[in-house]
Amino acid sequence: MEKIEIGKIVNVVGLKGEVKVYNYSDSADIYETVPELYVGNELMAIEGVRVQKNMIILRLAGITDRNGAEALRGRVLYIRESDLPQLPEGQYYVRDLIGMEVTEENGSLLGHVTDVLQNTAQDIFEVERPGGRKLLIPKVDQFILDIDAGSRRITVRLIDGMLDL
Repeated sequence: MEKIEIGKIVNVVGLKGEVKVYNYSDSADIYETVPELYVGNELMAIEGVRVQKNMIILRLAGITDRNGAEALRGRVLYIRESDLPQLPEGQYYVRDLIGMEVTEENGSLLGHVTDVLQNTAQDIFEVERPGGRKLLIPKVDQFILDIDAGSRRITVRLIDGMLDL
């Protein structure tokens, strides 16, 4: 069973044992759809979830006071891989894109995806080229021709000069 990192406990809230979570996911929904999660290596039931100023506030089973919550500070939160929701066709989890081979439409290898930058208008694939140079490719139809999850290959069309940057 693979565990997927989804957040980290960064603080406590109040006196009744709630914890503040920095969420690694783009949505708080995952916390509301799973009945339990791993806090470090310990499986704990979720008794309550709320959102406060873009932070997730969790109430976990067995944590009833501030001291109990303080003991969890800094722990990473995980869910089981089987708890991940199915994505619509054409959407992928970043973890599934990492390591994919990137080729031009003529079949020449450009490199492998090492990261997906998501804090821009569109996602950007970071591709490590042979020799260690990085290439950034926006995830837009003009550049991304096909993502084949089965063969773990992304086919792209680059514009002139893009490899020279």
